[in-house]
Amino acid sequence: MPDLSSLPTEARNPATENLDSLSPLELAQAMHIADREALAAVEYELPQVARAIEAIAAYLDSGGRLFYLGAGTSGRLGVLDASECPPTYNTPPELVQGLIAGGAAALRRSVERAEDDESQGRRDLEQHGFSAKDVLIGIAASGRTPYVLGGIRYARSLGALTIGLSCVPGSELAEAADLAITPATGPEVVTGSTRMKAGTATKLILNMLSTGALVRLGYVYGNLMVNVQPTNTKLRDRAARIISTITGLPHPDSAALLEHAGSVKTAIVMHGLGLSREEAEQRLLVARGRLRTALESR
Repeated sequence: MPDLSSLPTEARNPATENLDSLSPLELAQAMHIADREALAAVEYELPQVARAIEAIAAYLDSGGRLFYLGAGTSGRLGVLDASECPPTYNTPPELVQGLIAGGAAALRRSVERAEDDESQGRRDLEQHGFSAKDVLIGIAASGRTPYVLGGIRYARSLGALTIGLSCVPGSELAEAADLAITPATGPEVVTGSTRMKAGTATKLILNMLSTGALVRLGYVYGNLMVNVQPTNTKLRDRAARIISTITGLPHPDSAALLEHAGSVKTAIVMHGLGLSREEAEQRLLVARGRLRTALESR
């Protein structure tokens, strides 16, 4: 058995040693203070996050995909982030993918021993056709999960970009990856429960990585979700409001334009440049879907 006692994520937090004696308000305060520590740890890593955003965007822009690989809480957070990209940005489901040790069943029920199989990390990537043009983010709070390390080592052997996201500075994962993001969150409120501070820091960074990369690729205009697909009443209203915000058209006119154009970006280009739907769609195609580029190019 490996000796994990020296890991910061496994250490006992002296600030919460009397946790079971606290009142409900004191419990909430203790956890809130710990969450602020997670935020500070993330802030320290922002330069590394920025490097990762730029690299991920470049790989995706060249036809690559983004994969998350993790076990337990780390794996679930990766799957969650990946699953939110299609409804938010209308990305193809295969563009951002989350893989978890133990497969889909591990999303609802713990499959703890699955994380100890280093070769399974490689096999899961092979099953999804992972290649040198893709990006792999290995997620492991402890920085030593065999499943994740196996995947990272395989991806790196192919020449793919590898990013290690952990909460233990100098960990095996940090050493194995091309780029390391390591928010040092320290001992947990409940000893060893890395779904807390470490999980919070991980979720914040995954938000930044996927959002940042997709913003760089033109899935957002300003801070508006211009790739939204009007597939229900709420989203049709949001889409029309986005068109109104950018064009200045009244809401009813924006809704009518959306109906004719078929998408938010096409509607905006049609109105802004006085083009037909076909002309607007062609301009967006040339601009590789980037609305700002389509509007500014002449």
